[in-house]
Amino acid sequence: MQDGTHQILLTGGTGSFGRAFVSRLLRSGAEHTIRVYSRDELKQYEMARAFGSDPRLRFFLGDVRERDRLARAMHGVDVVVHAAALKHVPACEYNPAEAVKTNVLGAQNVIDAAIDAGVARTIALSTDKAVSPANLYGATKLCAEKLFVHGNVYAGSRGLRFSCVRYGNVMGSRGSVIPLFLEQARTGVLTLTDVRMTRFWMSLGQAVEFVLQSLSDMRGGEIFVPRIPSMRLVDLARAVAPRAMVKEIGVRPGEKIHEVLLTAEESSGAREFPTHFVIGGPEVDAAGQRATKLPDGFVYASDTNTQWLSVERLRELVRGLESGNGAA
Repeated sequence: MQDGTHQILLTGGTGSFGRAFVSRLLRSGAEHTIRVYSRDELKQYEMARAFGSDPRLRFFLGDVRERDRLARAMHGVDVVVHAAALKHVPACEYNPAEAVKTNVLGAQNVIDAAIDAGVARTIALSTDKAVSPANLYGATKLCAEKLFVHGNVYAGSRGLRFSCVRYGNVMGSRGSVIPLFLEQARTGVLTLTDVRMTRFWMSLGQAVEFVLQSLSDMRGGEIFVPRIPSMRLVDLARAVAPRAMVKEIGVRPGEKIHEVLLTAEESSGAREFPTHFVIGGPEVDAAGQRATKLPDGFVYASDTNTQWLSVERLRELVRGLESGNGAA
């Protein structure tokens, strides 16, 4: 997002991604105005204290379920980053109606409010859980993706654009397994649901940069998927606590052994760039770089990935988190 200054609304702005996104923009020195929209007054208070009295940063209390409040918050905005979601898998399983209200109806509210306010670019954060979903969280995020892609039809000829980014697990985000492993390490026993489990893995800093790049590249209707490494959960356990015993406790309801970011069916309509894939996008990006067509039946899965994080590299990343540099 290099083209001038912007009025930005960030839903779910007090979450892990939101704090990293705000920090990155404020450090850049650009004169963007950032409106943090979330429903937790304590988190907003803590975030305001952490970032000081920077005049570029504003706070709006509100819920994405509240369309009227979204409409007020979007007044004068030209970029929306939609990061608000209920994302804890067991919580969504046990509270399905609440997950639908926030992740599906909330997404539609964001789209409607952005169209009414004439927001030029709106991008939503999605997840590998949305691909062939095995749990309600993934199903709601799949619905949100469909809504955002179709938002371009609702916008008509007004030049308003809607797109998504879809990526895997984020190291250092809330809900990450690392804090659990660090806590369990003191007992000498780490629990894994299945020792075969693999996941896509990226840092908060990488997630922020990918969203910013996607905002620059988006023309409307794309789903951007980064090329990121995989890691084995058992390797992460060894990186955190090499002397601890690993205990297998069985896969939880709605949990997959491996994750997929791009299915064979999606690949037929996707293109590959050096750093990412784009579903439904043009063959040339905003920088003039030409994409290549993916081979028939191509699947981008965490267990067949060609990039892997070693135990040593995982150990370095965990140390970075513990020292406060996890967003780098």
